[in-house]
Amino acid sequence: MQQKYLPWFLLFCALGLSTTAAYYSVIGLSVVFTGVAIPVIVMGSFLEVSKIAIATYLHNTWKKTYALLKVYLTIALVVLSIITSIGIYGLLSTGFQENIAKLEIGTKQIQNIEVKKQRFEEIKLELSKEKTILDKDISQLRNALSTNTTTQSVDTKTGQLITKANNANRKSFETQLASAQTNRDKLSTKIDALNDSITNLDIQILDMESKASESNELGAVQYVSEITGADIKTVANWFIFMLIFVFDPLAITLVIATNQAFEQRKPKINIYSEPELIEPEPVVESNSREIIEQEKLRIQNEIDRIQRSGVSGRKAGPAIELLQSKLRDLDNTITY
Repeated sequence: MQQKYLPWFLLFCALGLSTTAAYYSVIGLSVVFTGVAIPVIVMGSFLEVSKIAIATYLHNTWKKTYALLKVYLTIALVVLSIITSIGIYGLLSTGFQENIAKLEIGTKQIQNIEVKKQRFEEIKLELSKEKTILDKDISQLRNALSTNTTTQSVDTKTGQLITKANNANRKSFETQLASAQTNRDKLSTKIDALNDSITNLDIQILDMESKASESNELGAVQYVSEITGADIKTVANWFIFMLIFVFDPLAITLVIATNQAFEQRKPKINIYSEPELIEPEPVVESNSREIIEQEKLRIQNEIDRIQRSGVSGRKAGPAIELLQSKLRDLDNTITY
């Protein structure tokens, strides 16, 4: 970038960053002090403008400013920068709190559904155990129907083995079997209902997580939180502190840099408040005594002019010393 455009570019950046910092700070302070928002906005606006004025004044008149005033203005500048940072922190933290509140509400809703799902799974596990026991009982009753529904005895007269049907045992086994099958069917119906409920809860959780990921504005913060293992609020504070550490100090630094860049563009002024022209150094050739003598005469006339002008010694002294030094240099170049 060309030197003549650099000060204007710095001015644009300084004004843009300072205005942005001031706006965020004033809005943030009004959020912190909601009850007196308008007075805080007015007060904060003038404080922000005064901060830029103080930074400019200290840069331009640092050597001329009284020590006590210099100390006070420096402290005021630092305090105003802290106030600006507090305002920016208030604004950013408020926005973060709104987002984290939405995230926490969604997380609690999902947790509640998870608890309900876990309770259904525990009930399902108990019913499954009962069904397993009933399946064993039904298997045993069926075996009993096939083996324990007849009685055998030996005829005393003939000595033959006589097998007779035991209707009482058969009827008892059939009744128990029917009851066990009915209870098993009821348990199966309950387990199927629980499976459907658990599936619906899983779908509901997936839908809520999908919506939360789409509307989540804390993606980067949440990702860093998962990587570092730190709490999401702690990570958010890291980001906010990094922003406010750079924001306002950089704005003040750019204001100072802009002032310095414009000062370097100004032409140098001599002790008569006239633009100081940069004269080319005379080319001294060998045996050119006339040129040297003319230059010496010009410098001596300049010295006499300064002495007659009535300029204070504080300003005239360095200029006269510089001219006398040039005279000595010219004397050293003369060859005889």
